[in-house]
Amino acid sequence: MAGATFLSAPALRLGLPSVSSPVRRHAHIQVCCQAKSGGSGAEAAAACEEALRFRRRDLIGGCFGAAVGLEIVEGSTRFTGVAAAADLIERRQRSEFQSSIKSTLTAAIEAKPELVPSLLTLALNDAMTYDKATKTGGPNGSIRLSAEISRPENSGLSAALDLLVEAKKEIDSYSKGGPISFADLVQIGASQALKKTFLDAAIAKTGGNEEKGRTLYSAYGSSGQWGFFDKIFGRDDAQEPDPEGRVPQWSTASVQEMKDKFISVGLGPRQVAVMSAFFGPDQAATEEKLIADPDCRPWVEKYQRSRETVSRTDYEVDLITAVTKLSYLGQKINYEAYTYPKQKINLGKLKL
Repeated sequence: MAGATFLSAPALRLGLPSVSSPVRRHAHIQVCCQAKSGGSGAEAAAACEEALRFRRRDLIGGCFGAAVGLEIVEGSTRFTGVAAAADLIERRQRSEFQSSIKSTLTAAIEAKPELVPSLLTLALNDAMTYDKATKTGGPNGSIRLSAEISRPENSGLSAALDLLVEAKKEIDSYSKGGPISFADLVQIGASQALKKTFLDAAIAKTGGNEEKGRTLYSAYGSSGQWGFFDKIFGRDDAQEPDPEGRVPQWSTASVQEMKDKFISVGLGPRQVAVMSAFFGPDQAATEEKLIADPDCRPWVEKYQRSRETVSRTDYEVDLITAVTKLSYLGQKINYEAYTYPKQKINLGKLKL
């Protein structure tokens, strides 16, 4: 039926700027001293000796500044190789840690699937404190603080937060690059909840056959669309609650209030429609309200039709895009977060 929602399936089923992490520049300095002489052997030897003195002087006096006679070959093959290797090592460390986080969260969500809607709303409400004018708030983990989680708009979300708190203990125990921030944890928790609902919907379309459902999702699913979301990894936790009054109570808010809030953070009716499951456990009731609005109606109908298809491409891709945009509103991402501590070099033992 055209109006079916993914949350109404037997098993719940819901799951950006292309950014590369900064390269650590291990610049290799090459000293090019070449004595060129057309004179006698003595003259050539003298020139070579002078060149060697010149090289020693610059190596000692020019380690921390530009020195005459030094060529910093930053674009050399050697520099590029070392810099790229360092960058790849850090990317691999972060990727492996992130994979472990996802596994831990998936297991926690599988154990309590009834918390999927709350995990989605938790991430939405943490992000929706963003204020575009002052560049404050956003998905900074402040929703973990008692002064914020106890607000009316966050009523009923404590159980979802508790799930993340317990998962964090396990995640931090195996982290080699420091504890995970709640800012990251809340957003990744929502992404894993969405992936579960996406997979469950695929299984439902195969008559409940899990193996066939997983094959269907692998062949036609949206897994590959999470690449940019995964790069946005390294949010810092806020230490104070965000100001009150920035997040509506979605269950009682009018459609206009929803649209106004989304517009205020740089989104609009399209994202309101595609994120209808984030406003509470009754997605069908939310869509019934949204479909009466002329701005939201075309999008609600589009996503309802998409959910009836085998691939659900339009719905899932647009939802992942919207979630990704929300997940970094106003945040400065540390692209070196969770990498292993660097080995310190004792410069006093270096011999020049």
